[in-house]
Parts: sequence; structure tokens; C-alpha cells
Amino acid sequence: MSNPAEIPQTMQAVICHGPENYTLEEVPVPTPGPGEALVKVDAVGICASDLKCYHGAAKFWGDDSRPAWAETEVIPGHEFAGTVVQLDDLAAEKWKVGVGDRVVSEQIVPCWKCRYCLRGQYWMCGPHDLYGFKRRTPGAMAEYMIYNVDALVHKVPNEIPAHHAAFAEPLSCSLHAVERANIGFDDVVVVAGCGPIGLGMVAGAKSKNPAKVVALDMAPHKLEIAKECGADVVINIAEEDADKIVKDLTDGYGADVYLEGTGHPAAVPQGLKLLRKLGTYVEYGVFRDDVTVDWSIISDDKELDVLGAHLGPHCWPAAIRLIESGALPMDKICTHQLPLAEFQKGLDLVGDGTSSIKVSLIP
Repeated sequence: MSNPAEIPQTMQAVICHGPENYTLEEVPVPTPGPGEALVKVDAVGICASDLKCYHGAAKFWGDDSRPAWAETEVIPGHEFAGTVVQLDDLAAEKWKVGVGDRVVSEQIVPCWKCRYCLRGQYWMCGPHDLYGFKRRTPGAMAEYMIYNVDALVHKVPNEIPAHHAAFAEPLSCSLHAVERANIGFDDVVVVAGCGPIGLGMVAGAKSKNPAKVVALDMAPHKLEIAKECGADVVINIAEEDADKIVKDLTDGYGADVYLEGTGHPAAVPQGLKLLRKLGTYVEYGVFRDDVTVDWSIISDDKELDVLGAHLGPHCWPAAIRLIESGALPMDKICTHQLPLAEFQKGLDLVGDGTSSIKVSLIP
């Protein structure tokens, strides 16, 4: 346990007051309870879901059809890395970490009591407390944060740059989507989107050693990075006929697996079209708008397996190893690091989407 006298009493933090109403404020440094850790935030990434929340599409106050999953008066930020500055013996023993260690925490804080948690399906926990979305679990757009007593915590080598270590969160999500697809050696796998999630999907799919990994995007520089992540074929969908190219690669049948990581409504019917009969569609994108498709393609026409994917359960150690291995062009993926005070610029960069891939704040 560190010397509490060395820890300041106040810190800078971004506070969500509602849609498009985020402010940088001076707030008290939180105090860890039994079995918790106080962590100095080294880096926090900005995710598409952070942007969705910022613009008010997160159903802050809920509606009759779907409960709210984001609350106001909370510190955002759910993909992060930090350094332990204070913890008790219970936390140290539970997580096998100590003061000075660089650590990440999975974005969900399970209750460990609901039906899903008791069945080992903690990533679908009923209460679903996520860092940065609920007041019970403040996030990482701050100088310090608490790793909750119920959290899943992983140690990261200190030599990994902080903004690279924070990428373990989106990368674990990508790897979970890949696992959901059950990729085989003879499969042609198509990945839609070469943003943070899509590039991780490319790398994860390539590690399964399928026949081909095909990456789709409209940005030439992102497609070049996809090649470095393992894509065998890249297709600029603004200039090339993806359907024809994929059909040519597969003797006219279509792709075996389609992984959707863009969150763009047009990517859904695109995937249904590109897949062969009895193919597998995995959805990971964060959509801001409702998506409508012809479901007869899924049933009568092709009998597709359509799967969802959520968070990155059981994939964090693999994501950390992949980052540590140096196999990914992390400096090209982590394009922007900004001070915490420039959080608005960071949100705008993510919203624009043309000049950045992964934007991180460095408190």
C-alpha cells in the first residue's frame, strides 16, 4: 500500500452532464474501499460507444422499450491502462498485483450473483455495470480511478506504452468476435471496417489460419494497415466491386464468415450479400441508427448463422500477449494521443473518422 500523503486530494476529470454536455472539472480523488485499488490513469481510449453516448443516443433516461445504459454525472471512459498507487492486501492477493504495476481492468464489473454470472457468463451480467457509464463504476477520463472490488484485472508489462496497453480493451472485443465465428482452416473470412475493432478482427482472424482474410474499407491508408495486421486481400468498397471479388475468390459461392465492425447500417446488407449459403455472420458494430434488412436472406435464401458479440470475455490475456508480441503496427493504429483537457477534440476526431483510428487521452 502506498503512502496516502503522496496522493493529491483533487484531480481533473471529465464529467458527463447529459448529451453533448461534458465538462472538465476539479473533483475529489476517489478513495478505494476494501478489496479495491486506486489507479493513476495512464491512458484512456475514446470508443465509438463513448461518442454514441456523448451525442445522446445512449438512452440516458431510458424509454419503454429499452432501459438506460448510460447515466449522467458520471466520468466516462471504459478502455484504459493505469498504474496502481494504492491497494490493500485483499486486492493485492486477488489480482496478484502491487503498487507500481501497470494494470488494465475489463470494462464490465460483474455482480457475480445473477443468473449469467453464476453460469460463468459474466460478460452478460444482469446489472451490467460498465466503467464510464454508471455512477457505481466511474470511468477513466480522469487522473485517478478506482478498480472495483468485483472487477477483473490484468497486469500489463510496464514497458508497453500506456496508449498501447489501453488498446487491450478494443482488441479483446475483436478477438471475442473472432471466437464467435468458429473460423475453419478452409474459410474465406471477410472483415468489414478497418477501424480499431476491424483491424483487431483482421489480426485475430489471421491467427486462426483460414484460407483468406479479406478486409473492406473506404480509406486507402486503413486498408494498408489492414495488410500489416494480416489481411491477404483488401478491397476499397468505394472503388471496387466487393461482391465480384469475393465471389471470384470462392468459386462463385461467397464468403464463409463475415465479421461486421463498422457500425454502419449499409454494412449489414453488404454482409448478407457477400456470404455463401450456410455462412456465418458476426455482428460487433455499435449502431447509432436502427438497421432494417430482408430477413428472408437469413432464412429462406441462405440459412445463415447470425451471431452477436459483446465485450471481450476471456480474451484479455490473449489481447495483451498480441500487443506485447509486436505483431501489430500499434503506432499506426494508435494515431492520436491528447491531453485530458482536449477531450472535446478527441471526441470530434473519433466522430470525423477520416484522420484517426484510435484516439487516446493522456491524463
